[in-house]
Amino acid sequence: MTQSVALVTGAAAGLGTDFARQLSADGARLVLVARRKERIEALAAELGKARGVALDLSEAGAAERLMADVAAHGEHVDLLVNNAGFGLAGRVAEQDGRRLRQMIDLNCGVLTQLAHAVLPGMIERRRGGILNVASTAAFQPGPGVAVYFATKAYVLSFTEALHEELRGTGIHVTALCPGPVATEFAEVAGFGKAKTFNRLGASSADVVAAGLAGLARKEAIVIPGLFNKVGAQGSRFLPRAAVRKLAGMLKL
Repeated sequence: MTQSVALVTGAAAGLGTDFARQLSADGARLVLVARRKERIEALAAELGKARGVALDLSEAGAAERLMADVAAHGEHVDLLVNNAGFGLAGRVAEQDGRRLRQMIDLNCGVLTQLAHAVLPGMIERRRGGILNVASTAAFQPGPGVAVYFATKAYVLSFTEALHEELRGTGIHVTALCPGPVATEFAEVAGFGKAKTFNRLGASSADVVAAGLAGLARKEAIVIPGLFNKVGAQGSRFLPRAAVRKLAGMLKL
């Protein structure tokens, strides 16, 4: 017999911390993963039925080490929250190529690898959920934040496909696509107007609540907030050239 857990990546700050707190309040036993050891251990101690795993998922082989750790503790994942990721602002030619590759590997590669790792057990048990954190950035190109926007487009496409592949299996897969959220994300990404970004951002707790509610309702895509819904879907009605130009006019 193994213990059912909810696995939350990127749990040391922002959305990840709120996912941990809200899932804990619902009675879930948690495995919380993040780079910052002190933060993740403090959060696990605060919540009780939780353990922290200090691990940089952007490192080669980290996803395999995480799943081996879960198995070694006699646990199986019934809910995966793929929240770990980061962004970088700036023109592609001026970016650090190594960091761009790390972003692609974490935002897309690790997310896919973890989903692939937990799905066989979920299918066998005929229950489970995967919540992938995408963004409204997934719905258009992002000049000045090109690679980040592209990674989120991958997350959205991958999640929608999984949602259909797993229909009727008892497993539910949802993409959470928030707009700006008041977290440390913008500052870490290097947005020139990080304070403005956060002032306009939604509450992290509200975004998390919307994502978990959407997963419970078996929705493929959750876009919190009316303005974000209109903005994300509005791009479908404009020529691609116009969407590119409009996106490029937004000076983050």
